[in-house]
Amino acid sequence: MRNLDLIALSKVAQGDKNYARLRLNRPDARNALNNQLARDLYAACAALAEDHDISLVVIEAEGSVFCAGADVKERAALDEDQVRARRLRGFRAYAAIEALPMPVICVVDGACVGSGCEIALASDFIIASDRASFRTPEARWGTVGATQRLSRAIGLRRAKQMMFTGQTIDAARAERWGLVNQTVPAPELGQTVDALVTEMLQAPPSTLRLAKRAMVAGFEDSRYGALAHEIYAIEDNLDEGDWKSGMQQALAKERN
Repeated sequence: MRNLDLIALSKVAQGDKNYARLRLNRPDARNALNNQLARDLYAACAALAEDHDISLVVIEAEGSVFCAGADVKERAALDEDQVRARRLRGFRAYAAIEALPMPVICVVDGACVGSGCEIALASDFIIASDRASFRTPEARWGTVGATQRLSRAIGLRRAKQMMFTGQTIDAARAERWGLVNQTVPAPELGQTVDALVTEMLQAPPSTLRLAKRAMVAGFEDSRYGALAHEIYAIEDNLDEGDWKSGMQQALAKERN
């Protein structure tokens, strides 16, 4: 797949299916989000969005820190217009993750701060190690950010608590609050994610995409509007024909 400066992007074959691993690859700077990483993250997602051979995406990071947030050293050297441009690049990258048509699993091992939380929350769900932690210090750093996805994930009151205090939330509390889906001991993180990928790859790729599309669109709609999104997805699924292979797999499991 495409070579990028600060993103390691690879396609992995498993049986007759493929998935992608997208790795933040700036460990010397604790994977802090600078201009180049924001550009590369967007470019990687743009490439993935066009690859119809990918069933799902795993986002992870190189090193002991998932993402230390914005690159404050870079930001200190920027003027107001440059800061604005950098922030918009970050927003575009997060939106590109969120808009990926296939499911996205974010794997958090170590600190996940500010922009790192945006990357994780833009994914469909988060698997964390027990040494992961989460913090949104934007208000404490004299800026504004992470005000929308966080509150939708854990509720407005808890999001305000994290934002206004800048306190660090450990992995156990993050799971209790609904910020992450599952927390596992660090040595078991890779095995847990691999097992989850294997389970999800049992489904036809188009089914995963259609289900994600219907769920995301329906979540922001009324109940009746949401049902319409599901009906459209069902019609598309019948047109594409992947439902037949899925039914055959289900029948085979029943026989066994």
